[in-house]
Amino acid sequence: MAQTDLFKILSALVLLLLAAHLTGRLFRRFRQPPVVGEILGGLLLGPTVLGQLLPQVQHWIFPKQGPVAVCLELVYQLGMLLLMFLAGVEMRTVFSRKDGRTVGLIAVVGMVVPFAFGLVATSVLDTSDLLGPAGNRTALTLVLACSIAITSIPVISRIMLDLGIARTPFARIVLSVAVLEDIVLNVVISVAVGIVAGSTTNGFGLASELGIGSANASAVYHSLASVGFLALVALVGLLLRRRLTASGGGPVAPLAVRVSAVLASAAACLYLGVAPMYGAFVVGLISGLTAGAAGTASGPAADEAIKAIRSFATGFFVPVYFAVVGLKLDLIRQFDPAFFVAFLAVACVVKAVSVYAGARLARRPAADAVHLAVAMNARGGPGIVLATVALDTGIGSPSVFTSLVLTAVVTSLLAGWWLERAINQGSLDRDDELPPARLPDRPLSSTAGR
Repeated sequence: MAQTDLFKILSALVLLLLAAHLTGRLFRRFRQPPVVGEILGGLLLGPTVLGQLLPQVQHWIFPKQGPVAVCLELVYQLGMLLLMFLAGVEMRTVFSRKDGRTVGLIAVVGMVVPFAFGLVATSVLDTSDLLGPAGNRTALTLVLACSIAITSIPVISRIMLDLGIARTPFARIVLSVAVLEDIVLNVVISVAVGIVAGSTTNGFGLASELGIGSANASAVYHSLASVGFLALVALVGLLLRRRLTASGGGPVAPLAVRVSAVLASAAACLYLGVAPMYGAFVVGLISGLTAGAAGTASGPAADEAIKAIRSFATGFFVPVYFAVVGLKLDLIRQFDPAFFVAFLAVACVVKAVSVYAGARLARRPAADAVHLAVAMNARGGPGIVLATVALDTGIGSPSVFTSLVLTAVVTSLLAGWWLERAINQGSLDRDDELPPARLPDRPLSSTAGR
């Protein structure tokens, strides 16, 4: 590698990391999701701001092709994998049997109705202008439907932690529903990515070796592959958990082995034609379960390994990932205000009405149902990951990417403002056990604002 390219790579990483941390800290100081600040940091360095003020400098530091672009794309992809791994880890210990009926009704109504609405609306309307280079209408339909139905666990958990309501029954219901939604919707997203990948892999992967070519056969294959991968890894995790519990502990996979598992699962997903982020997400789920295996001496060691991964991931890879998301945003040439406003309004209304209906069917008070509807509209990190996946795989156009990212940002900010307002008005209670300033640093807060 030429010294000039190495200099550009190091300079680009330094600028992205500093911009992400500085703007993220600024947003955190004002009790806003840091992920919004990290994206803003990248936006300032991208074509929207720096590209308008100093276009030659912006193109020199952040070229679209060559070694620098390849290196930044690698760090970006690793950041997404580690983010999804941490999202999976955070999904442990949020369920309670006494909330079963409420969680079930809100999850079914609040996810199925928006997803079905997205499927119907996208099928009826002309979406030819929204298609990406892949030109696959089915995949785009699935992505847009998921973007309407999705909820961000990390963002809403951090908001509730900052507001001092993280231990309330309200928070437990929100997180439990979000866990179920994210698991199901990640399967759907993986299927959408697989459908597109199956037609562009040039002979690579199991689907190609099996001779699967038609659209219907591809959809069936990738659905089975996604569910089968989840079932296989879950079975391995269950057996490992039982073995740890029965033996009372034992050697625990060190940090290097856990990171290797994330990379290996992502590589396996690529071969199967499944979204690589899905593999990292599933490994995170299993890691969270095995780390929490009761009665084992290995539990603390496993928690330490996950804590170490979280530390370097959230210190470098994840902030750079979100900064690169901002870097890819071009609000001058790749932003359709009419589509964004329409999509934002429809997504928020459909999701809010569905969650509200589910909460009322579960006999929750009207005020509580409204708070649930707003809280579960926060799309945050998962919404941004969905947008980047749609862009990187060619499912959606750059304008779709921009609109999905901005929708995730706006809904996250709206959820924080609404819940704080509800607390100040006395319609939402804070934690009874500890004041906000003394809340412990739980796993759910670790990827703050993501």
